[in-house]
Amino acid sequence: MANHVASKAPETAESVDAVVMTHRQILEALTGLLAAFFTAILSSTIVANALPTIISDLKGTQTDFAWVITAALLANAATTPIWGKLADLFSKKLLVQLSIVIFVIGSVMAGLSDNMPLLLTARVIQGIAMGGLTALAQAIIGTMIPPRQRGRYSGYMGAVMAVGTAGGPLLGGLIVDSPLGWRWTFYVCVPLAVIALVLLQKTLKIKHVRRPAKIDWAGATLLTAGVSLILIWVSFAGKADYYDWWSWQSALMVGGGLLLLVAMVFVESRVSQPIIPLKIITQRTTALAILASVATGVAMFGSSSFLGQYFQISRGATPTQAGLLMLPLIAGNLIGSVVSGQLISRFGRWKIFLVAGSVLMIGGLGLAATIDHATDLTLVGIYIAILGLGLGMLMQNLVLAVQNTVKAQDIGSASSSVAFFRSFGGAVGVSVLGAVLANRVSELSSSGLAKLGVPAGGSASSGSLDLVDMPEPIRNIIRAAYGDATAMIFAISAVIGVVALLSVLFIKERALRKTIDLEPAQQGADTPEAATAK
Repeated sequence: MANHVASKAPETAESVDAVVMTHRQILEALTGLLAAFFTAILSSTIVANALPTIISDLKGTQTDFAWVITAALLANAATTPIWGKLADLFSKKLLVQLSIVIFVIGSVMAGLSDNMPLLLTARVIQGIAMGGLTALAQAIIGTMIPPRQRGRYSGYMGAVMAVGTAGGPLLGGLIVDSPLGWRWTFYVCVPLAVIALVLLQKTLKIKHVRRPAKIDWAGATLLTAGVSLILIWVSFAGKADYYDWWSWQSALMVGGGLLLLVAMVFVESRVSQPIIPLKIITQRTTALAILASVATGVAMFGSSSFLGQYFQISRGATPTQAGLLMLPLIAGNLIGSVVSGQLISRFGRWKIFLVAGSVLMIGGLGLAATIDHATDLTLVGIYIAILGLGLGMLMQNLVLAVQNTVKAQDIGSASSSVAFFRSFGGAVGVSVLGAVLANRVSELSSSGLAKLGVPAGGSASSGSLDLVDMPEPIRNIIRAAYGDATAMIFAISAVIGVVALLSVLFIKERALRKTIDLEPAQQGADTPEAATAK
């Protein structure tokens, strides 16, 4: 792939957004950044245990449940490459602050929502902001810290991610169970965002060099439209009120979506500054890391999105109890992220953690695929703790592997590309898994109701999450249906997780460089000669 990368030596320090910084300077600079990142993560997880209550209150369905999550993830994924490109062109500090402002607007709108369309719109706005915060956090770390030391600081980011992921469902559950109500699961993030904004202004001081701005809006539009069309098809296909899997509507939507994505690739190969640089994502390490990120996104977002629903609907837990029951997943994530980051910085070896993380992720998903509505909750906790360990080892370290192979000026685009595909995998995963869950619940509910002599149809078998007004015998059948159907979600995710394992096995391990930018001898980046196979 050497011919795809500029062969000239890297430019002087003026071409890079940062100079070498001390540990103390880095920690000071990271304070506000990590606060902003924490707010973004918290906002995406705090609704996990509130969603059953929100959907019930707004008279939504299982499809609506999936789309409240998918809307934010899709907006996140679609805008992440744009934010990454902007990070290569404009002040990263200003962009992070802009992301926070957009996030506050979306959060207030979500809290004020009184119907599903308004809530989905607010979630899209939140997703746009989260795309910026996620991409920019990775890009700023990449421009401040040499890869050899980055594992240590990526570990800090992983810890923040783990705490936000852990605290989100628990805090959301507490808020829903309190007199504040579910709307405050959105409002509570606003003061946190303002605090992050103030901290960023005071602590984040990184050098910026102005470059000509040229954004690939055509590519971004084609990408968003293509992905959205396919996800809409997945969400509604096979439902009686819409269209069959094999129908002219399905053919039109799938064909149209694929055509838009092909057009996007064509545009990206022609424009001078694409949002997803093909020369970067076709490098061996980046391409394999992207495949692994898609699979990891399905596992991460799919599991966390439907676990809270499993605990509340199937096992009768309150939102607060559901948050506590998810702590093993988060504890595993925290330990995996922090420990692997520290060990990578100490020994400079990173591939072993990607392989081990993939194995643990598949193992945890496989074990979780055995659960039903009566599984001992202690066993469920053990299974998701193993899953969390694997996710913690994978997420930040996949980004680290990519950042180690690209020039400093491309770190924003490369990091955001990996983050994009992880969010894209999550959006597709939640949408597809949500559709699978809804169909499976409908089948199991109809079967259970038939045994009671109750005709199928109505809210009891249409995916409604409003169980309050159902007679107890019917409510018990719906709870059992959700519990038994959830296993299929994990089984599918485990199969997809094998893609992550195969991808990281074929990644070549290169020694982590000790400089922020590539040295002249490394400009071939991803060639076998420059790589040291593990």
